[in-house]
Amino acid sequence: MPIDAAKATSAEPRTTELAWDHKDVQLYHLGIGAGAATPEKTHPATDPDELRYTLESALHVLPSFATVAGGGMALAGGLSAPGIDVDLAAVLHGGQTVTVHRPLPVRGRATQTSSVPAVHDKGKAAVIVLRSEVADDDGPLWTCDTQIFVRGEGGFGGDRGPSARLELPDRAPDLTTERDIRADQALLYRLSGDWNPLHADPEFAKLAGFDRPILHGLCTYGVTLKAVVDTVLGGDVARVRSYTTRFAGVVFPGETLRIRQWQEPGRVQVSVTAADRDEAPVLADTVVEHS
Repeated sequence: MPIDAAKATSAEPRTTELAWDHKDVQLYHLGIGAGAATPEKTHPATDPDELRYTLESALHVLPSFATVAGGGMALAGGLSAPGIDVDLAAVLHGGQTVTVHRPLPVRGRATQTSSVPAVHDKGKAAVIVLRSEVADDDGPLWTCDTQIFVRGEGGFGGDRGPSARLELPDRAPDLTTERDIRADQALLYRLSGDWNPLHADPEFAKLAGFDRPILHGLCTYGVTLKAVVDTVLGGDVARVRSYTTRFAGVVFPGETLRIRQWQEPGRVQVSVTAADRDEAPVLADTVVEHS
């Protein structure tokens, strides 16, 4: 059986050494659209606020970088856990949370400890829940909780897991902005470590049921957090405490994301849709908690 839930959840935590430097951070930021024009910035390549994502002498680190630090080892660790053997063509990212314990350094060496707290049985699919806790010599840095959706692997009699949804506020958003996804965005983003051919190879995308390659969910995740930080948090990445989302639909390179934000004390609730496809849902149940 491809997924042995009991074996996966009872396995000893696995440790991996992570290392990154300013080039990895800059590449990630470029992969989520840093330096590209937006409705708020018409000259982004030289905008001082944008240079904090792209210029090593001014660099800060967007917290969503945690999902790719060390080459995207969190997701890879989940798919190689004991008791799990799945087809990449059946894998989609279901949800993601990053909890930040202190600002991420531009350069770092750290130890990642990964475990599988749960495997949920959704009937026609399984959801693998992966937790990755990362710490360096100074203590905890971040915790990632990742939900990996595997089509065709349910029905093993396990718990269905949580299914609650976060309702959008019953009022107009406080801010709506758009972000264009370049035609080559997935090709650039995958250089940060997610080599799934679903995002580059048309033939593989067809095997997975798509007529062309799709954008990485975590790329949309990063684009969205950057938009929230830039427009609501004054460009201060250190204000982000946690960021969670559910991946509700796909994005195709070349499309435009419409990002709606509702501001509340200490948090921003977000909805992301594909503006080119009748507001098809992209990110749901999305919250940025901040100081």
